Formats: sequence, C-alpha cells, structure tokens
Amino acid sequence: MKLLIIEDHIELLRTVVGYLSSEGFLCEEAATYAAAEEKLGVYHYDIVLLDLTLPDGSGLDILRKLKEDHPETGILILSAKDSLDDRLKGLDEGADDYITKPFHLAELNSRLNALIRRSSFQGRRTITFNEIEIETDAKEVRIGERLLELTKKEYDLLLYFVVNKGRLLTKEAIAEHLWGDQIDMVDNFDFIYTHIKNLRKKLTLSGGTDYVQTVYATGYKFTER
Repeated sequence: MKLLIIEDHIELLRTVVGYLSSEGFLCEEAATYAAAEEKLGVYHYDIVLLDLTLPDGSGLDILRKLKEDHPETGILILSAKDSLDDRLKGLDEGADDYITKPFHLAELNSRLNALIRRSSFQGRRTITFNEIEIETDAKEVRIGERLLELTKKEYDLLLYFVVNKGRLLTKEAIAEHLWGDQIDMVDNFDFIYTHIKNLRKKLTLSGGTDYVQTVYATGYKFTER
C-alpha cells in the first residue's frame, strides 16, 4: 500500500515514515502544503495521512481537492488535541478517520489497516480469488494449504492485481504503486517483467493458475481467461 504522509513537524514525520516503512508500507512524505499539492498532482496514493494545520495552507483544502480528484483515496487526519472543530470539519468533508496527537505508532498502524480493509477489501482480512487466498494482516498467500514464499514486491504485486482484477494496469501504474516517487529515476520498466515472471512461476509451481494476462505494449490484466 502506498501512503503519503503530510505533516509539518519534521521529527514526527520522520518517525511515522520510519515506522510505517518497517511495517511494509511504501511511504512518501510532504512537510508543506506546496509539497503535498505537487505530489498529489503527479502521483496516486492509496491512503493520505493529513495534518490539517500546515505552515503555508489549510489541510482542509487538500482534503476537498482529494475528494474531488481521487474519491477512492483513504484519508486519515493527524489531529492536534485542541482541534475538535477541524476534526469534525474534516470528517464532514469526507475524511475516513482521525487520530489525535500524540499517538502510539501501533495504534496508527491498526487504524491504517482497518481503513485499508474498509476501503479496498470490503472490511475483510482475507481476500480470495478462486484458489488464491491472501491474509492481509499476516501478509501471507496460500494456494490450498500451501504457503507461497513471496518477496515483499511479489506480495504487493499480487495484492495489487487481485484488488484491481479485470482492470488494465499499465507498466507505469504498477511501477509507481510498488516503488513510489523513486520510479522517476529509472529509464525503463523492464524490471516489472522480471517480478511478474517470478510471481507467475511461483503461482503455477504451487498448483495455482496463472491469471496474469499480458496486454501487448500496454500492461497487464489479472483475470480469468
């Protein structure tokens, strides 16, 4: 899952990014309204953690624009203790949840996982596609009783495919989802083919079906043929 953390307190920002990265999230960061606006204009995020009080603008304006441009993006407000009015405005404008500073990182992680289950997995901890079963909390994949030995990128790729089953996913979209802003530094997307090839091989060797369909010169679909 790809996150954008918008927070002007640099020490808190670094702490949150470090912790959530260790929990398996792909994290990007913005410490100002301008930086957040720039990133949101170029990249797509599954969830945005949003501080409403930024030094150069209002987080509520970011929230409103997000809901207009990307209504599917989950929004979790990072709120100061004394900002009840802002929290209520944020929820009224479409934010999904809030957490009050100071907070425990474990609670933030739990709230994020709950938000992901609601927004992407219809509240489920287990996602199934035919014989493939994905345990989102444990980040494990099984085919029947067999546990697949997947790398983190292979797991993220499979989950991305299953959540977007039937949709055409371009190489650019896949690369951005798995690598974030760093993808701007690469010259081509040949490495995507390697990860997909390895995932296909592990699925079939474990008794599963290869549901990945290559769409020539465009990208991939995860679908029954």
